[in-house]
Amino acid sequence: MLWTLVSVASAVMVTVLPGAAEPAASHTGERVAQPSGMLSITVPAAVNFGATFPGSSISRQLGEVQVSDRRSGQNTAWTAAVAATDFTTPGGGAARQISRSQFSYWSGPATRTSGPGTRVPGQATSGQAQSLTVPRTAFAKTSGSGNNTTAWQPTLVVAVPTTAVGGTYTGTVTHSVA
Repeated sequence: MLWTLVSVASAVMVTVLPGAAEPAASHTGERVAQPSGMLSITVPAAVNFGATFPGSSISRQLGEVQVSDRRSGQNTAWTAAVAATDFTTPGGGAARQISRSQFSYWSGPATRTSGPGTRVPGQATSGQAQSLTVPRTAFAKTSGSGNNTTAWQPTLVVAVPTTAVGGTYTGTVTHSVA
């Protein structure tokens, strides 16, 4: 059996400004794809979460993630995983970092599919959101053969520590498929 791992990342930015109003999220609309053989994953290039206060949480959809499987063989199962880096703002120190342990992710249901097979979300509802302290399953296709695609709109929740200093925090959320 041939295993292919494809990985792409979305840059995510959160601004922490004490006393700032919380603007709406913006998505760049850009997408990046990195095909490898016949299995690929596409993610948003960047997401700006907007601004929030220390000690609060901010939640936004990351944009559409899509797995395309053109292997068309028998029982072409795959698993998409998600991982994150810590978010930091320039200057260093614990007050200038939001640990990935402060992030919760939930995939939600499939927003669209094509082709045969059973798809299973990693976390179908917000109540099933999981911490990104370790890589998590975002979505999986567990059975079926033939060409297929699956798309979903994951949500990331960031709990900003009360000790966070004002600044723009950036980090990376990476989706991969194998």
